Amino acid sequence: MQQRLAKAFAKAKVVKVCQGYTDDLFGDIVVCTTHQCYRYHQYFDCLILDESDAFPYKGNVVLAGIVRTSCKGHIVYLTATLDDYLKKRIKEKSIVHLQLNARPHGHDLPVPRKKVGLQSVLIYQLWRWIETHRSKPLLIFVPTIKMSRNLYYLLRLFYHCDHVNSKTKDLDAKISAFRNKENNILIATTILERGVTIENVNVCIFMANHPVFDEASLIQMSGRVGRTFKYPDGDCLFLCSAQSEEVDACIQKCQKANAHKMFVV
Repeated sequence: MQQRLAKAFAKAKVVKVCQGYTDDLFGDIVVCTTHQCYRYHQYFDCLILDESDAFPYKGNVVLAGIVRTSCKGHIVYLTATLDDYLKKRIKEKSIVHLQLNARPHGHDLPVPRKKVGLQSVLIYQLWRWIETHRSKPLLIFVPTIKMSRNLYYLLRLFYHCDHVNSKTKDLDAKISAFRNKENNILIATTILERGVTIENVNVCIFMANHPVFDEASLIQMSGRVGRTFKYPDGDCLFLCSAQSEEVDACIQKCQKANAHKMFVV
């Protein structure tokens, strides 16, 4: 993020403050984690909080307090999936709600396709999906670490692939290898549901009806598809062992967004 902002605002000093990057704290634009906001009491004129419904900020009253006291001006919450806190404030009209249902490139959001069947049938459907799209980077989401490993051991018999989860120590290196097409398939848990852009990627969510996946996570994972101007389209497939209200809600929300491409105040 710091590099992209520095490129966009060439005349501004853009600093990042996170983990070991704490020597240079002040600039025209500061990019930091919410934990680092404790360094900036009443400092920011405008604070933009990206993915406000995500871990570790979501539901953390300490971090919420730190963020509020670091800003003396306006706070802007950015998210594709509103949490209960923001929904409550919108209903109370204590914040202004701006909704944008179109991406910068103007193409529709990817609407996931859904297939339901026994797990053995889902494995076959997954294989068919891989064979259909194997010329492109393929990101396969699974609900558990154990499942990510098992699926990796199966798929590596036939394809160049890798897997990542919350315990992966060389996460950045594996994502970089996937971007550089050293591996055509990357199997991941929800650790990659946000903040990752892979050009031309297609996404499959295996066992999308699993309780670990809620509507918000399904929307975020399907949103990895079609993010760039060069590749604004792609395919997203939900493979389910049973019907799921969260899966249906995700699909309906994507369809609704495509039908209402406008700002709503």
